[in-house]
Amino acid sequence: MMHLILFIVFAGLCLAGAINLLLQTHPINSALSLVVVMSSLAVLYLLLGAEFLAAAQIIVYAGAIMVLFTFVVMLLSAGREEHTMGSGVVRILGFPAVAVILGVIA
Repeated sequence: MMHLILFIVFAGLCLAGAINLLLQTHPINSALSLVVVMSSLAVLYLLLGAEFLAAAQIIVYAGAIMVLFTFVVMLLSAGREEHTMGSGVVRILGFPAVAVILGVIA
């Protein structure tokens, strides 16, 4: 039963990250959404019992490739960053979501 709950949570997180990746206009935010997708895929691999594949997913894709991608995006970005107050959705949903995920993991 716990595997099913974890699968539903991380599959939903993966889908939400993928949709957020497509909807973002700033490339750095898209790269961070892709990190969320890769990390949740690694958890799904862990649930399937593929520990090596999950570790490779984190180390190779979420680690090295995304650092390289973020470096290239920041290097090629000619525009100046605008400072915002942040997203209201993050303030409303972010902290409770983190608390729920940490509670499930604990």
